Amino acid sequence: MDSAVATNRKAATVGFMSAGVLVGIALKVLVDSAAAITTGGLGQFLAQDFFRHGLPVVGGLAVFVALQANASIRTWGDEVVTELRKVVWPSREDTTRMTIVTCIMLVLSGIALGALDLVSGKMVEWLVNLDIVRFFSRIFGA
Repeated sequence: MDSAVATNRKAATVGFMSAGVLVGIALKVLVDSAAAITTGGLGQFLAQDFFRHGLPVVGGLAVFVALQANASIRTWGDEVVTELRKVVWPSREDTTRMTIVTCIMLVLSGIALGALDLVSGKMVEWLVNLDIVRFFSRIFGA
């Protein structure tokens, strides 16, 4: 097997393992949440160690094995890694510059939104304090 293909397979396998870990974490959160919100026998059933710890592990392993065993998904993973190797990543200086610009834009946006919030808050406060009934009674002479 070519060393580039072997490296691609290793990277794809790590990606499949990561997918399995994420599915396991999601299952753990779902089982813990379901056990916490259900009452009675179902809550006690879901609170057992097998469901809280074993089910997420089994689910994560099942996802990993399913991804690893499917030849078309393995081929897709190899192609993804090959395409990622072709990407020209920005230099450290470019990344630093873009990060600084992003931070400046976030601060300016925050200032602009804060000013809009302040102005709209003062307008709402003025409208609430305005005595609308007295104003209309003067106009219509009621």
